[in-house]
Amino acid sequence: MKQKNFDVIIIGGSYSGLSAAMSLGRSLRQVLVIDSGLPCNRQTPYSHNFITQDGEKPAVISAKAKLQIDLYKTVHFYKGLAVKAIKKENEFEVSTESGEVFNSRKILFASGVKDLFPEIKGFADCWGISVLHCPYCHGYEVKNEKTAIIANGEMAFEYAKLISNWTKDLQLCTNGKSTLTLEQTQILKKKDIQIFEDEIDSFEHNDGYVSNIIFRNKEKIEVKAIYSKPPFEQHCALPAYLGCDINEQGLLKVDAMQKTNIPGIYASGDCTTQMRSVAIAVSTGSFAGAVINKELIDEDF
Repeated sequence: MKQKNFDVIIIGGSYSGLSAAMSLGRSLRQVLVIDSGLPCNRQTPYSHNFITQDGEKPAVISAKAKLQIDLYKTVHFYKGLAVKAIKKENEFEVSTESGEVFNSRKILFASGVKDLFPEIKGFADCWGISVLHCPYCHGYEVKNEKTAIIANGEMAFEYAKLISNWTKDLQLCTNGKSTLTLEQTQILKKKDIQIFEDEIDSFEHNDGYVSNIIFRNKEKIEVKAIYSKPPFEQHCALPAYLGCDINEQGLLKVDAMQKTNIPGIYASGDCTTQMRSVAIAVSTGSFAGAVINKELIDEDF
């Protein structure tokens, strides 16, 4: 790529990054999207709860978006990994793994998060297929099915309360001694939600579709879906390197305008919110693009 200087560099080319790129491209901004091609939902067979695209394959949504954005000659794509970023007086310098160096006035991190899976055999294979994180994204497809939740303590109680809207055939696996309060335990039992405190060994599954949870004591329970919220970390280390604040949940802190605490650096999508969905990623990306363009206008007017 011959061009080295841009108005905005977007790190992360999934739904939020693409949405921001379209917003900025239509604002006549020179934009570079750097993307390594590893979206967190790459294993998920279908995307839901996004109007006009309900039930579509995630990769198809991304491919269609990129085709449309390619029509805007102000937007450029670079397939690779951004590994270094430096804030200079009036610009940022971003280096890639292959040694390319690009400069921009603003940076948008739409880089997502990396889920850290527990040491349960089959968990990674089933993630996004039958091991789910969001009932709004996938709950309808497994409504009224035999369902398990893997969680403990306050999160387990709130998760069970939420998922019970989609199915009453619900089991809670605390994967070790329960830390629920006595009151929470009694409420769940009154709702016929059985609690299993045994540690989980593995999932029996067929191409990611779970059939049984196997405990270390060799007992097992039949399920068709599992809800779990594994811990995660930022997919990209550059925001922290640049001094961007990260909150107690491990998400980039942004204000109502998608701005981080570092002037000129914005963030959108999954790296900023626990509400991980395509629709929200698209929304925050589009808004961030408009805000960045307005800031550039204000600086130049």
